[in-house]
Amino acid sequence: MNVRPDFSKNANQAETAPAFLSVWDMHSYYGESYIVQGISFNVHEGEILALLGRNGAGKTTTLRSIARLDDPQVNHGEIWLDHQPLHTMKSHQAAIAGLGLVPEDRRIIPGLTVEENLQLAQIAPPIGWSLERLYDLFPRLGERRKQEGTTLSGGEQQMLAIARALARDIKVLLLDEPYEGLAPVIVDEIEKTLRHIKEQGMTTIIVEQNAVRALQLADRAVILDTGSIVFDGSAAEVLENESLRAEYLAI
Repeated sequence: MNVRPDFSKNANQAETAPAFLSVWDMHSYYGESYIVQGISFNVHEGEILALLGRNGAGKTTTLRSIARLDDPQVNHGEIWLDHQPLHTMKSHQAAIAGLGLVPEDRRIIPGLTVEENLQLAQIAPPIGWSLERLYDLFPRLGERRKQEGTTLSGGEQQMLAIARALARDIKVLLLDEPYEGLAPVIVDEIEKTLRHIKEQGMTTIIVEQNAVRALQLADRAVILDTGSIVFDGSAAEVLENESLRAEYLAI
């Protein structure tokens, strides 16, 4: 059986508990562009990690690299999830291993209803997230289960994208800009849902330009600057550190 390597020497990581997801010395490229430059961090089971930084810092590239998508190209490094070496896998294998990526554009499948979008993603039989449990979590989706997914509002489409990821009984939820373009009242609703998912034990990484909202939700934060980690610690520490926020998050 593959065993996760010892990441205890990661200088950015203060926690002593074993990691659930570990990224170690990861380098990612888009062609000749060197985007992610040797980053290492751990995420603990049931934790929400906010991955933050200015535009172009490498946040989305990091998420896509963890999800093992063909672009960007990961030329070096290791990614481990619950003792499984994701860095040796293709994207579909990483998905089976338990990664669920919700991309910024949501990618709701045209021509399919809400329920069909969920059924297409759902494993059979569902272990943790049945359709009814998903509808309990997102009542709006239950009300619109027969409506075509692409005709939903932006907020409802985001709910559907998150529900569709959960339908696969994932271990880690990767969220890329989940609040983008949404009204504050909808952001409140999605944030409440993410807190509820956390209470169920879900491990989450959230990339979000609305850094304050992400920090208020998260347990920990990793801040990137030009592809490197400049902070790895508690979310509360970032909220309390005005100079850190001003220098790397422009808030």
